[in-house]
Amino acid sequence: WSLSWQVQTLRWLCLLSLSLALLVWFGHVIRWVSRKAALRRTGFKRYMRITPGRKHEFLDVHCNQCALVSSSGQMLSAGLGEEIDKNQCVIRMNNAPTVGYEQDVGSRTSLRVVSHTSVPLLVKNELYYFHRAADTTYVFWGPDRNMRQDGKGPIFNALLKIAKKYPDVRLYAVTSEAIQYCDQVFQKETGKNRMQTGAFLSTGFFTMILALDVCDSIQVYGMIDDNHCTRDNHSQVPYHYYERNGTKECRMYRVHEHIKRGGHRFITEKSIYAKWATQHKIAFKHPEWAS
Repeated sequence: WSLSWQVQTLRWLCLLSLSLALLVWFGHVIRWVSRKAALRRTGFKRYMRITPGRKHEFLDVHCNQCALVSSSGQMLSAGLGEEIDKNQCVIRMNNAPTVGYEQDVGSRTSLRVVSHTSVPLLVKNELYYFHRAADTTYVFWGPDRNMRQDGKGPIFNALLKIAKKYPDVRLYAVTSEAIQYCDQVFQKETGKNRMQTGAFLSTGFFTMILALDVCDSIQVYGMIDDNHCTRDNHSQVPYHYYERNGTKECRMYRVHEHIKRGGHRFITEKSIYAKWATQHKIAFKHPEWAS
């Protein structure tokens, strides 16, 4: 009986130890999920809905896997359209079209991040962007002079008219606090004050921040790395896949990287993305980046 009691006691102790371990693990999981949810809620507050009633509605989108499609000429003849469309969410930038390019870039658009400078292009073709593509969520960014909401922001006013005309379309603006946040991120990663260096953040930078806010994992298509244009065999592709006779990508990047005032630091931003890829689930395709 003594031996049997000892065996039973040992079993109970083992079960108790296992239960305690599971409880501790479960507690860690709950805290991690709660912390991640809190961070996501903070991220969503960077994007406020543009509505005639000026209600405080924030972006509420979550995607397990996203395809972030670059507007680069790298996408020409990529043949990745079907693969891109299989992702839960597809993110595009500015006025990058899909019609006529479906085989290479896909046809679905879940989220479209748009610069204040590209808004007139969307408004010019409003029937396509805001009626036929009504299932797309739009996120607009721009400086306060264009996006201020006191009636003196011309771009915001134009978007407000679109919101009134197409009430079912989901239009969001990057808040001024979020613009400041992105400036802080740039300075943290580079050690340089964006404004003092005369640089403007690119739409790609705001798009990557958005993707980190809403996506668990990100597949980036058609984006070159920061060393691509220094290699002897770098490709001579156009800056945009839909402007084949436009400026070449590497030429555009070099000009902007070294211009004194008003340029985007495309190459510097790519080096930041490479760092983020070591901290988050970000993969680069066509071309693939060295890990």
